[in-house]
Amino acid sequence: MRFPLVDWIHAHAGCRHNLAQSGLLGAVRRPSVSAAEIRHADPIRLREELARRQGVPPERLFLTHGATEGNALVLFFLARRARGRAPVARVRYPEYPPLFDGARGSGFRVVDDERPAELALLSNPRNPEGDDLGADRVLQWADRARHLLVDETFRNFGDRPSLAGRPRDGLWVTGTFTKYFAGDDLRVGFVVAPERLVDDFGRFVGLFTELLAPVAVAGALSALHHERDFGRTVGRLMGANRAALVRAFPGISPPVAPVWFDRPGPAETTPLAERLAAASILVCPGRLFGDPTGIRLCLTRPTFPRDLAAYLAHRGSAPAATERGSFRRARPPRAGSARGSGARS
Repeated sequence: MRFPLVDWIHAHAGCRHNLAQSGLLGAVRRPSVSAAEIRHADPIRLREELARRQGVPPERLFLTHGATEGNALVLFFLARRARGRAPVARVRYPEYPPLFDGARGSGFRVVDDERPAELALLSNPRNPEGDDLGADRVLQWADRARHLLVDETFRNFGDRPSLAGRPRDGLWVTGTFTKYFAGDDLRVGFVVAPERLVDDFGRFVGLFTELLAPVAVAGALSALHHERDFGRTVGRLMGANRAALVRAFPGISPPVAPVWFDRPGPAETTPLAERLAAASILVCPGRLFGDPTGIRLCLTRPTFPRDLAAYLAHRGSAPAATERGSFRRARPPRAGSARGSGARS
């Protein structure tokens, strides 16, 4: 077992209609790299390129093997520095499970209210809801937390500026090539650390991580070099799939990220997800994200309009507009319901 979200997806990998995969691997073709590019791959150049795009000096950016590793490094680093036996981490469900379960695993006590806390953490654009809360709302929500960790895995899909350049003490930002750049095989991500903690965090990262492989560095640099052309391909795919979603759910705001959280009704959706899987339609039940009333749909496949039609045919109730753009209070997941670590999805 790695963690239940990945286990759920892999256990139903043979489904004909895949609405569970949140990355573009297999949907679009990433530019290949030559042997010469691999030989001359320069991690310093990659670090500088990424820092420029994040709007921060290069010394604040640390390369990792993905956002999951980056988030884990931040969580364990902050947990060992925190005062008290069980520092508090604030989240708002639904949320991407490695964030809140990673916080638990590193020693935080996770709550879903707005009390003062050592750490506030969230994905933005949101996973699984797909909307972008905007920098001001994120910073306001985290105002009573000493540190703020923002996972910007889906930021490139909306072409929003990174939060990393905002002057907020204790701000951490992570990102990855896994989703937008279809880079599951690259294993490249990064952490942007607060300026005052760069030296301490750098020593911590140096103790617990390895250098990126040259082929990974070369692939990431190539992806950045071809970002404009690649973005046009992604834009056409996402535009068509967002249009299909809006036709099916009139009145919703199209998601920024390639995910959307449907709420068919007040009931727990795991039985519905199981019935859908039996009909060869793969979706992710909301309990994995801390909101058991939802279903996560992913807009990453060229077959999305057809897959969405199959989902609606088995959904069991007429589509209705879903409230968006706000933090929704939900029941926290049961202990162990989405625990562990592994590949992102």
